[in-house]
Amino acid sequence: RQALEEMRALYERNQADVSEAKSGRTDLIFLIRFRHCCLLRNQRCILAYLYDRLLRIRALRWEYGSVLPNTIQFHMSAEEVEWFNRYKKSLATYMRSVGGEEGLDLTQDIKPPKSLYIEVRCLRDHGEFEIDDGTTILLKKNSQHFLPRWKCEQLIRQGILEHILS
Repeated sequence: RQALEEMRALYERNQADVSEAKSGRTDLIFLIRFRHCCLLRNQRCILAYLYDRLLRIRALRWEYGSVLPNTIQFHMSAEEVEWFNRYKKSLATYMRSVGGEEGLDLTQDIKPPKSLYIEVRCLRDHGEFEIDDGTTILLKKNSQHFLPRWKCEQLIRQGILEHILS
């Protein structure tokens, strides 16, 4: 915001000096050029900052999944939330288009797993959870289960389950 205010002030001073330079004061041209260079530098800095925020928001999709925690979403602007939702939809469309009928979830197994099943503890009540063989498991607070890694990784990222390391 400070950079934008500075840019606004520089632009207004330049506008005033340009009208004077048109009337014959050529000594202001160097000052106008200098302010213009300052404006361009501030613009580059702001664009770099915004691009860095977008990269961080994109990384949040891979880290937390399609639902961001409220504590993170609170610190995002409405435009950033909209960008996150568009990126989320675009990634989901791509993942459905590859990997056959069911698609391929690229967000699973960011790091190669050591085992296909892991032991997890439920941190809060979640309700019923169905695994591929049709078995339904009730996820209640403090209950422990031995589940397929790929089925519960998303719940671990959301803070519902905790991986118990032996």
